[in-house]
Amino acid sequence: MDPLDGVREAAPTSSSGSTAMPRPRRYAIAGQPLHIVQRGNNRTPTFVAAGDYLVYLQLLSAAATHSGCAVHAYALMGNHVHLLLTPDGPWSASALLHHVGSRYVRYFNARHGRTGSLWEGRFRSCVVDSDAYLLRCHRYIERNPVRAGIVADAADYPWSSYRRNALGVRNPLIRPHPVYEALDCDTRIRLAAYRAIVDSEVPAQELSELRAALKAGSVPQRPLSPHLSASLR
Repeated sequence: MDPLDGVREAAPTSSSGSTAMPRPRRYAIAGQPLHIVQRGNNRTPTFVAAGDYLVYLQLLSAAATHSGCAVHAYALMGNHVHLLLTPDGPWSASALLHHVGSRYVRYFNARHGRTGSLWEGRFRSCVVDSDAYLLRCHRYIERNPVRAGIVADAADYPWSSYRRNALGVRNPLIRPHPVYEALDCDTRIRLAAYRAIVDSEVPAQELSELRAALKAGSVPQRPLSPHLSASLR
């Protein structure tokens, strides 16, 4: 049984009535978590050596403080990045991605003898509007290396937040969300509860919903809390 079984939360799908569609509105609300993905341009590799991952994480840590974002989870993959974070302001997430992206591309191009853009022009994001959805995003992000066939166990992948969130390994970048901390007040029990969630496979329907939400770049299409609905008006 999926530890997160409960009310099924459907994610949005986009219509296809015209050949040219405007960009979907990007929702960003102060204090509301976001699931963000940024991909390499034309799926080009964005990390080649171990040092690349380390530099990106250093830049991310500095940018999170500078821009006012609390990073809860991440996974750095070969050609894209997943982040789960809470911005202090409506432009905090954009400021973070700009700060990291521009500095990292300068480093990467110099380090690997290349020129030109590295990232897709626009990162994708989805508002995380419930406690269950936040934990689903945690699982989706930190199990990415397992789904990709890179490792058999999420604990074996060094470039994600799994070791911090599931095993308690120190990672100053991570600022736990209250939903994570509410799993239990006892650290050992909380870590075990988190592992029970994240170590379980992501159900196929949930996987499709999460991907559709990111592709649409908007909030999931299900009933929202009153304060979130008011913020989006």
